[in-house]
Amino acid sequence: MTSVRGYFHPKTATGDASLIPSPPWHYSGDLLTIEYRTDPARVRELLPAPLELADEDPGAVALIWADWQSCSASGRELLDPVLAQYKEAFAVVRCKYREQTYTRCVYIWVDKDFAIARGLHQGYPKKLGSVHQTRPHPYGPAPRIEAGARFGATLAAADRRLAQAVVTLREPSETNGFVNGHPMAHHRWLPSIEKGGGLALDELVSSGAASFEGGQPWTGDAELELFAAPTEELARLEIREPIAAYYRQVGVVWDGGRLLESGTSDAQ
Repeated sequence: MTSVRGYFHPKTATGDASLIPSPPWHYSGDLLTIEYRTDPARVRELLPAPLELADEDPGAVALIWADWQSCSASGRELLDPVLAQYKEAFAVVRCKYREQTYTRCVYIWVDKDFAIARGLHQGYPKKLGSVHQTRPHPYGPAPRIEAGARFGATLAAADRRLAQAVVTLREPSETNGFVNGHPMAHHRWLPSIEKGGGLALDELVSSGAASFEGGQPWTGDAELELFAAPTEELARLEIREPIAAYYRQVGVVWDGGRLLESGTSDAQ
C-alpha cells in the first residue's frame, strides 16, 4: 500500500510539499500593540458558548501588528526567507472560561499561505490581508527604539483599508499591555462534508507560548482609525477610549495546546 507523509496538506510520498512542518514553531518578531476600550456588547457578540465576558474591563481590545520571521526546529526556513517572513495584524479581546481569564483572537489577517494553515490548526480565524508597519533601524531615517520615535501601521483586505495607526514612543514600560497577556482560548471548527451535518470538528482549545523572551517594552501614544468594509467587521469594535500603545521585540516558541472541551459550541 502507498503511504503519504506530511504534517498538513498536501500529503505526498516524501512530505516535502506539506504547507507547514510539525511543531515546535519558532518566531522572532516586532510587535506594535494598541489597546483601547469598546462597547462590551460588541465583544460579547464575538464570544460563542461557553465563553463569557471577562469580569474586569470587559470592553478592552488590543489591535496588534506583527512583523515575523518564523521557522521549524531545524531553522532551515530562515535561509529561504520566503518561507520564513510574514506579517499579520490581529484583534484580541479577553474572555472568561470556568472563572479563568483568557485572551481570544477575534480577527486576524496575514500575508502568507503557511501562516493561514498554522492558524487553522491553532484555532485562529486567519484571513488573507495586506499588512505593513514601520521597521526600526539604527542607521538612516528609520526610527530607533527610543523616546519620540514614530511608527506607522496599515491593514487592508480585499482592496479595502481596515485600519491605520501611528504610534509615538514615550518611555520604557514594565509591560507590553494587558489584553494579550493570558493563554489563548480558541475554537477549532470544521463543517461536516454532509449538507446539514453540523460541525465535524468542534473543539474549544487553549494554547500559549512554550517559551518566551523579549526586549525592553516601550509605551507611547497612538493615533488609530478603523474603517468599515463590505466583508469585514473590525470597525464594529469601535474606539470609545484609548488606553495605551506599546512596541516590543520578542522571541516565541509554540508547541501545541490542550483541549478544554468539545461539541458544545453554539456556532452555526
